[in-house]
This record gives sequence, C-alpha cells and structure tokens, in this order.
Amino acid sequence: MSTAPDRLAEVQARIAAAAREARREPASVHLVAVSKTFGAEEILPVLEAGQHVFGENRVQEAHGKWPALRERFPDLELHLIGPLQSNKAREAVALFDAFHAIDRPKIAEAIAGEMARQNKAMKLFIQVNTGEEPQKAGVLPKEAEALVRLCREQLKLPVCGLMCIPPVDDEAALHFAFLAKLAREFDLPELSMGMSADFETAIALGATYVRVGSQIFGHRG
Repeated sequence: MSTAPDRLAEVQARIAAAAREARREPASVHLVAVSKTFGAEEILPVLEAGQHVFGENRVQEAHGKWPALRERFPDLELHLIGPLQSNKAREAVALFDAFHAIDRPKIAEAIAGEMARQNKAMKLFIQVNTGEEPQKAGVLPKEAEALVRLCREQLKLPVCGLMCIPPVDDEAALHFAFLAKLAREFDLPELSMGMSADFETAIALGATYVRVGSQIFGHRG
C-alpha cells in the first residue's frame, strides 16, 4: 500500500519527466498539493516529506488546520485555488500567500483593499472560464483583457498569471493552449493549469503551477 509521501515522490518524478520532455527545466514547474477535505494528520507526512506548497478551496476549512501547521513549518506556501466571496477577502489575504481565482472586478477590488490594509503581498492569478460554462467561476475569455487591465492599471495588483479548469468532457489540451496564448498576449509569465488527470499535458503546454490532489492524498471519501 503506497503512502502519501510515496505518491508525492512519484508525482514529482512525473513532473520532472514531463518538463524535460517539453525541453523545460523541472524547477520551472511548481507543484501545488491540493489538500482540500484532508485533515492536518493527513497533510503532515506530506509536509515532512518536503512539500511546502499547498492548495485549498475554502477559506473556512483552511483556517481550521493551517495556522497550527504554519507554526511548525513557517516556510510553507498556501494557495487559495477556489472561488472567493468578497466578504471573505480579509481572512483570505491574512491566511494565504497566493490566490488563483480572481474572476470579477468586485473580488479584485476586495483583494486590493485588503492587501493594502494588511500591507501584504500575494501572488495573484486571474481565472479564465475557457469553456464558458455558466456554472463555473472565471472571467469569460472576451472579458479577460479588461479585467487584467483593471487589476494592473487601476488597482495596481501584481497579477502574475492566468488559471483555468477545463470542462470535464473537453480535450484539456485545447484549453491549456488557449490559456497559454492569452497569457502571452497579456504578457503574464505564470500559468496555473493541470490537475491530477492532466498535469503532464499542461506542462507540455507551458504550465508553471500544477494543482494535484488525489494523486498525492488519495481519493476523497
């Protein structure tokens, strides 16, 4: 029976192999271990194995487990990868080091206000709804440029990249290639794309952050 550290090592090896296959430096791809729904006791072995970048979907859940873990591992990096309600912006900025899902002006404004109030820098991504799915978060592709411009020019937010979650039934590569094209047009260096089922494809198409959960922690109950 494999353990979470075993599975982590396997994912790290696959990331490095995919990067080399794409003629990229393995260090150019950052692994975000998605720990949503898993408790501190399940996260701890992965931290002890040397993984220090983690992703959570919900502010409240993360608040219940990460402050104590951060005391033991002060160099860990916590990424909020799920959508955010503007009334949770204060907690989100206080707890997280990065946010992958800016998707509308109201959230951008709330994050900008809290970063200024808390005097805290964050790594920020704009989520693009590349499949234009009505039930999914993310700015529509045709509105992405305006949101990038608002963040950069008016709010002075240090947006570094784009994020997407392809539709389940679509060919993921098409969405990754499209997101990479948008990022080049907007002169954004980072791409948060690729999850457990398709992170190697994402790396081939330029991902700099891949978000992998079940391949490390196992399937959620």
